[in-house]
This record gives sequence, C-alpha cells and structure tokens, in this order.
Amino acid sequence: MVSCRYSFIYVSFVLSFGAESFVFQFAIQKLKTEIYRTIILPVVLYGCETWSVTLTKECSLRDFEKRVLRIFGPKRDEVIREWRKLHNEELNDLYCSPNIVRVIKSRRMGRAGRVARMGESRGVYRVLVGKP
Repeated sequence: MVSCRYSFIYVSFVLSFGAESFVFQFAIQKLKTEIYRTIILPVVLYGCETWSVTLTKECSLRDFEKRVLRIFGPKRDEVIREWRKLHNEELNDLYCSPNIVRVIKSRRMGRAGRVARMGESRGVYRVLVGKP
C-alpha cells in the first residue's frame, strides 16, 4: 500500500515537472528524507533508551546512518562534469537533523529524567539512586 502510494507520487511528479527539473529532484529528496525519518529510524531506535552504547557501537551506528543516507544519490560536479558520491558533510546538510548517536543519548537522558521523577517507593528509582 505504501509503496503504491509513493510510486503514484513519483509518476505524477515525473509527468508534471519532468525527471530532470529542480522541483522534481527536491520533491524526491524530501520524500526520501521522510521515509528515513518515519520508517527506518523508529525501527532502528526501538528501545534505545535502555541500550548500553559503547564506542564501537556508536561507530557502527554512525556508519549505518551514513550508508542509509546514501539514498540521496550522487551529485553532478559541474567543474569536471562527472558524477561523484556526496561527502559526509553534504549528507549532513541534506538531512538537517541530529545524528543517530545524539538522538540515542537524548532519549536516554529523557528516560533518566522520567525515572528521577518517580517516587522513592518505585524499584527503578531506587536502582537509579543506588539504594536497592
């Protein structure tokens, strides 16, 4: 159902603006960003508040995010008139959101804040404070 809806949007934009137009490219880029934010990220970040993230896992999560963000495709370099991969900074500029590790850390801080506001009779609060 979802893929059918996106293919309909794709075909309607091609027919309206042409595949090479700036409006078409911008719309496809926005569609890819929304797919990443609404489908891929929630699946990857499910339960991340309870993860113990090591430096190795942080690096692998950043690598995963860079690989997924390659869906934006190559860029045509007008100076040498060839296609090239987007650099990491260009990908970050296109995506315009905090990286996946920063999202995980902010969610963990939110979880710690909710636990800190719990009453002293709750077991989770006692574990946080260190009085089990």
